[in-house]
Amino acid sequence: MRVKRVEPNTKQPQTASKVDLSLMDPLITTLRKKRGNLIPILQGVQRIYGYLPEASFYKIADETGLKLADLYGVATFYAQFRLKPVGKNIVKVCHGTACHVQNAGKISRSMEDTLGIKDGETTEDMLFTLESVACLGCCSLAPVMMIGDETYGNLDQKSAAKIVKEIRRNEK
Repeated sequence: MRVKRVEPNTKQPQTASKVDLSLMDPLITTLRKKRGNLIPILQGVQRIYGYLPEASFYKIADETGLKLADLYGVATFYAQFRLKPVGKNIVKVCHGTACHVQNAGKISRSMEDTLGIKDGETTEDMLFTLESVACLGCCSLAPVMMIGDETYGNLDQKSAAKIVKEIRRNEK
């Protein structure tokens, strides 16, 4: 079987108008000519928007000479980069060994039920994003979840749901 080579679409997406790409200008100006600038530029763009908008890849490629394929390759390889907007609160449920044996799966299912989303998704109100992570380094508190910079340990399904409901109530 022969594989047909498909050339990438090099035209900027129609959705470019949804983000103000001019916010990237100082970052690109500062890092444009620096050696090893690919990751710092992507990190800077994500700091600006909270994720990497599709249109940002085209602007970076156009203004720095970096290849679009390289930008996407790095952005999809490293877990730190996000290609979709995330919620104000990122709920990270630990699934490391200690948490796994202490029923982290039940905590994740409780969060899915409480938030009405699946792992990796964001609530419609953009308040929460749910993520399963490999380890949060709080094994003595298993099972554990983090929301923002706050760590919650020794959880069960009810206590985890209560924490998220309280955050939602305080946001309104």
